[in-house]
Amino acid sequence: MPVARNSVTISGGLTLSYLEAGEGKPLVMLPGWSQSAAEFKHQVSALAEGRRVIALDLRGHGESDKPAGGYRISRLAADLREVLIALNLHDVDLLGHSMGCSVSWSYLELFGAERLSRLILVDEAAAVTGNPSWPQEEREALDCLFPGPIDLAEQYHKVLTATDAEATADLLAGMFTAEVAREDLLWIAAENIKLPRIHAANLVYHLAIIDWHDVIPTIRLPTLVVGGHASIFPAHTQEWIAEQIPGAECVIFDAGEGGSHFMFYENPAKFNAVVETFLS
Repeated sequence: MPVARNSVTISGGLTLSYLEAGEGKPLVMLPGWSQSAAEFKHQVSALAEGRRVIALDLRGHGESDKPAGGYRISRLAADLREVLIALNLHDVDLLGHSMGCSVSWSYLELFGAERLSRLILVDEAAAVTGNPSWPQEEREALDCLFPGPIDLAEQYHKVLTATDAEATADLLAGMFTAEVAREDLLWIAAENIKLPRIHAANLVYHLAIIDWHDVIPTIRLPTLVVGGHASIFPAHTQEWIAEQIPGAECVIFDAGEGGSHFMFYENPAKFNAVVETFLS
């Protein structure tokens, strides 16, 4: 299935780039923090049989324009709504990876299920940074990547100072299994640094400080949650998300089958089959 690179202009004259293949009911795919639509290269064409697949470069990311501001989850959600309107998309199946889930949750909080049909949440925590005031049971359930704000501040500094592909590949390596080739990590890192590092650092800080665990139980769309036993987010955090959403399905990839934070990249055959089964 041929893949085209197209663009759409939204408010403020901002042009967002996207990859597109197929025709029919739309599947819109949102990459994670600092990632690009190109990283869905194993999905766009493969999932386009019988549907229209659109993988969006969020503002500042990939081939999209890189404005000076707007690097907040709520602004990215508003951008998404403008894209859906501009492209006249309805009954949309929305897939978000990592930060793409947060953008999806923000969209639902701000605009409800407007224009949406089904939801695929790929490996994002309900809260990335822990709150010291939470009861022990809540801290264990959410099992945050950063125990507290100081840990998040350290990550901000790491992002800001990893300015080339080599350093960024080192920063990202823990999100993949050891089976991923350095060449792949460097390609992904090169896609990452298309987002200017000051915007990347500001965005990761904003992303990681938001707590969604009161929003997730309000979701009423048919939902698939995907996680991995070798992910930066423990599998039980993804199971917790699925348990909060009535009727949600949950699929966890084993460590030995590429079950990292990027299971869609490491094991596209299984990932695509899981998505196809849910959407069929």
